[in-house]
Amino acid sequence: MSEVPVIETERLRLRPRTLDDAESLYPTMSDAELMTWWSRAPFTSLDELREYLMPGEKSAGWRAWAITRHGEDRAIGFLSAGEKRQGGVTEIGYVLERAAWGSGIAREAVSALITLLFARGQRRIFADTDPENVASNRLLESLGFTLEGRLRGEWETHIGVRDSYIWGLLAAEWKP
Repeated sequence: MSEVPVIETERLRLRPRTLDDAESLYPTMSDAELMTWWSRAPFTSLDELREYLMPGEKSAGWRAWAITRHGEDRAIGFLSAGEKRQGGVTEIGYVLERAAWGSGIAREAVSALITLLFARGQRRIFADTDPENVASNRLLESLGFTLEGRLRGEWETHIGVRDSYIWGLLAAEWKP
């Protein structure tokens, strides 16, 4: 499942993320508070973000969608999915600009991605979050994910060594 198809929802168009999205994503990806729970420090330049978004070895196996509103092509966030094991196990990740928080857009976008992944034969989807990332943990739980475990001292990030929550969802459990 290496292609990145366009996904349409009631309010959103999820399309392949491009290097041109760096301009609209930079305010989000350089925001220290918003990037607290990301696995790396905020970006300090547009060029640094462009390099991060560029396809390459670090992104092998991952697909990424820009989250846009119908009628607009400006990325307000993005989703990513990386197949971690053959046989249908995929990790997802997402980020959304602050102005869209609390609007249900993250739920709508992540739900659409989950539906696509299961329709394409994935059997398990998981997400790795910081235990203190309350909003993301709440979203995953509301989508039916099960908290499967806590990995202590799992990540060394820009805010120190952090634990990880592992959230999992099986195809048979998904109720879009």
